[in-house]
Amino acid sequence: MSENKPRDVQVFPIATDTRVLRSRSWTRLRFEIEYALAKGTTANSYLIEGDKIALIDPPGETFTQIYLEALQQRFDVTKLDYVILGHINPNRATTLKALLEIAPQITFVCSNPGAKNLRGALENPDLPILIMRGEETLDLGKGHHLQFIPTPNPRYADHLCTYDPQTEILYSDKLFAAHVCGDQVFDEGWEIYNEDRRYYFDCLMAPHARQVETALDKLADLPVRVYATGHGPLVRYGLIEITHAYREWSQQQTSSDLTVALIYASAYGNTATLAQAIARGITKAGVAVESINCEFTDPEEIRAAVEKADGFIMGSPTLGGHAPTPVQTALGIVLATATSNQLAGVFGSFGWSGEAVDLIEGKLKDAGYRFGFDTIRVKFKPDDATLQLCEEAGTDFAQALKKAKKVRSPSLPATSVEQAVGRIVGSLCVVTAKQDDRSSAMLASWVSQASFSPPGLTIAVAKDRAVETLTHSGNKFVLNILKEGNHLGLMKHFLKPFGPGQDRFADVLAQEAENGSPILTDALAYLECSVQNRMESGDHWLVYATVDNGKLLDTDGVTAVHHRKSGTHY
Repeated sequence: MSENKPRDVQVFPIATDTRVLRSRSWTRLRFEIEYALAKGTTANSYLIEGDKIALIDPPGETFTQIYLEALQQRFDVTKLDYVILGHINPNRATTLKALLEIAPQITFVCSNPGAKNLRGALENPDLPILIMRGEETLDLGKGHHLQFIPTPNPRYADHLCTYDPQTEILYSDKLFAAHVCGDQVFDEGWEIYNEDRRYYFDCLMAPHARQVETALDKLADLPVRVYATGHGPLVRYGLIEITHAYREWSQQQTSSDLTVALIYASAYGNTATLAQAIARGITKAGVAVESINCEFTDPEEIRAAVEKADGFIMGSPTLGGHAPTPVQTALGIVLATATSNQLAGVFGSFGWSGEAVDLIEGKLKDAGYRFGFDTIRVKFKPDDATLQLCEEAGTDFAQALKKAKKVRSPSLPATSVEQAVGRIVGSLCVVTAKQDDRSSAMLASWVSQASFSPPGLTIAVAKDRAVETLTHSGNKFVLNILKEGNHLGLMKHFLKPFGPGQDRFADVLAQEAENGSPILTDALAYLECSVQNRMESGDHWLVYATVDNGKLLDTDGVTAVHHRKSGTHY
């Protein structure tokens, strides 16, 4: 993938009378945690030409011009009959308005919540809209008799899947997608996309696992050959595997012993972006999230979620110096429902002032709730450093819940097997990584050489470690190997708890490696590494990386080794 490649539109026939138009961005599209792997993305749109012509999911405004040019080169856009929308995104408004100027006869097709969002986005209360609630169909002719399946979740309350029995294609929009850009239209060699699809699920779907399971149930009886996704390669070859994986990943969330109710509203998408990053931090620590957009959720559902949750977090924008009415209603429910031993958290974004955040924080503090992280206030759009702070805050929140549960349930003495496993020793190292505005580090002892040619190694990284986000395929890091005798200071430093977003390198001597990551100058040796792939291993990721560069800093030193008494903890 070249960062210098211009954006383009790749057009390809995928079935009878059906083409995909993949608007491709080879670099990261937006500052949202779901794009953090920085592998580019595609905004996939689909054209079905029956007796009537339908366009599915036109892209956002960054692609409007090149997308319309690609369309006009291939058919007479003035004859377009329908535009079908899997969800309404405000940044699509420019493209939709441009299509209406060319073909004012267009009828839009969307869900009932989508119709409200669409009229608002296009600032037109009189738009011709066909609302699909699940029973209605749309006959395009030539056998393309489309069916519609509403699959809402808190982030996308208007989410709608479209199924064409003629081609057995399910236009799945956000479901089963991945943010990765390339020349492959379909998922040949689908296993290479496993990491990207899992990351996408963890960011976007895990906080809505209950709704994902409901969507899978609705779609289960459809004979599907292809998932025509909203992003990334279309799913054909790995369709059975990704379907099973979605079910398994969702069940991992819904069966968790601990749950957090994440309640928010979002005026311009910024608060929702913060909520997504916080949710990612919670779920990666093995705690489930019940994500609740209070603008679209019945008060009784909010009450039920708070009652069963072990903790709750509230987020709000500030509009006209106040919290939106749905947030105020939700706050009242929380204050009347949550018990004093439930952990709390508050976050929000704002343009000029943050009164809504202060209001929620003040009410919860007055009611005596303990907070799992310092209140997060973000002005305008979040950047990468802010998203890192939110993710780490979510992880801290989850770990506090797990710690409280552990206190209530004292652990048993280590068994003989656990003691035996603990006798496996490893060198004491510090993994350091930096990418753009994000940096992190962790003490590591589960490190092993894995290959001679090329020289490679494996590191086990716990899923809830902050540095985990910087150890995906394509990322760079430095492995700092500690020296026996002077390792205690570095060990103590990197074992201490860091606050969300806190600089791990403020009090240590370090210099920048060629790959941009910090080298600890008091280390015995260092290795500059590139992540090639990784494998899920229980509560850890096993990261395989090749060594690009390195140096022995002390020829007389001896590697520090970590001895454990049990295989169940560090």
